[in-house]
Amino acid sequence: MTALDLLGYAGLFVSLVALIGLAMRGVDIIFAALFSAVIVILTNQLPLAAGLGEYFSFGKLGAFTFAGNFFFLFAAGAMFGRTMGDSQAATSIALALSNRLGARHALTITALATGLLTYGGIVVFVVIFAVYPLGIKLIQQANIPKRLFCGALALGAGTFTLTALPGTPSIHNVIASRALGTDLFAGALYGLLAGAIMLLAGLWYLERQRMAAAAAGEGFEPGPMDMKIVNSDGQLHPPAWGLALLPLVTVIGLIMLPRLLGGAGQPGPLGELLSFAAAQPVLWPSIALVAGTVLALLLFPAVRSKPLLTIGDGTRDSIMPLINTAAVIGFGGVVVQTSGFNAFSQGLLTLDLPPLLSMFLSVSTLSAVTGSASGGLQIFMSSMADSYIALGIPVETLHRLATIASGGFDSLPHCGAVVAMLTITGLSHRQAYRDVAVVTVAIPVVATLVCLAIAASI
Repeated sequence: MTALDLLGYAGLFVSLVALIGLAMRGVDIIFAALFSAVIVILTNQLPLAAGLGEYFSFGKLGAFTFAGNFFFLFAAGAMFGRTMGDSQAATSIALALSNRLGARHALTITALATGLLTYGGIVVFVVIFAVYPLGIKLIQQANIPKRLFCGALALGAGTFTLTALPGTPSIHNVIASRALGTDLFAGALYGLLAGAIMLLAGLWYLERQRMAAAAAGEGFEPGPMDMKIVNSDGQLHPPAWGLALLPLVTVIGLIMLPRLLGGAGQPGPLGELLSFAAAQPVLWPSIALVAGTVLALLLFPAVRSKPLLTIGDGTRDSIMPLINTAAVIGFGGVVVQTSGFNAFSQGLLTLDLPPLLSMFLSVSTLSAVTGSASGGLQIFMSSMADSYIALGIPVETLHRLATIASGGFDSLPHCGAVVAMLTITGLSHRQAYRDVAVVTVAIPVVATLVCLAIAASI
């Protein structure tokens, strides 16, 4: 190994430390990704112009390539989320769960409500904003520590519905579908099993922590950003919960339409529609989200009078999540051009490991490096997926297990979604990250390994 090779490996290590360290200090993730990418470029003797202009920005894994490919999906999800939030439909769903379960189960209510919304395709950041006000009132009533509320948000918004459950128009499911030519329901049984493990184990952990906190006298303490919510009179006028569910049902129903009607092979206009849906893994879920948005605008008076303002606000909501994710992927686009990354990927493929375990290590490492499940999965699908298919992993199995695996080590402290959630809730890593790590890292990794063991035995 030459001195230049050592410098390159050192640069990769330092860039990762910089990315994690800057994110944990609250530095904007876009700057952190750019800064870390420059470290990789300089220490690995990559051309500066190509490194920033192509590898980071417009290459196969470039930030703007990703943003262009998935802009409509992010925008449609954010528009749908803003409409469901402004109309109080999201509040209605959460209140219905609260009325049936009781405020004492505020953590379960939070996880189920956020899970239902993210399964419908609403962007994670938008879901947190939509559920946060009601969640704060619930944990205030039940005197539950705010750190556990943060854990419940993470469980519902960032685990079983994001990477495991089949059918969701989440960006992760769409990335795998687009890369492999599968549909959004690929590997459904593995997804259902992993999703059940994540949800049930996560709720069990949070409930144990709630009881331990109550025994220790730890309760709810509002932050500065919570005072308006805590001191409000709580007057809400949400629509009936059954009506509030209709837009969500519409989104999921449209996504399922090709399967419900037997796929593309029908004669006439219906067959053409189904063929179009099957051929558009990004556009079709986006259209379903737009249809759900239009229905919500028609159903709910709170947004019916200002449809363009609501849609415009939703579109704006999509920009930062999209650009943050794209910047992290751009960093990965630079990393994959280095000899160190190529040696790593070839090393994993040549190790004497079962292909499924090797795949798990590959996806997990990429997600950990980028701090993003979608970023790690996008890099894996673009640069390594074909090699694992050649090793004999069925395409549908690879779709689901790689997607599930991407949602484990992605939630390390530098994860953009984790940083954003802690910022929104007004908590520090020291206060809340342990609970977030258990429900978004430890439990999803266990769920993935269980599914890998089953897949390997078949």
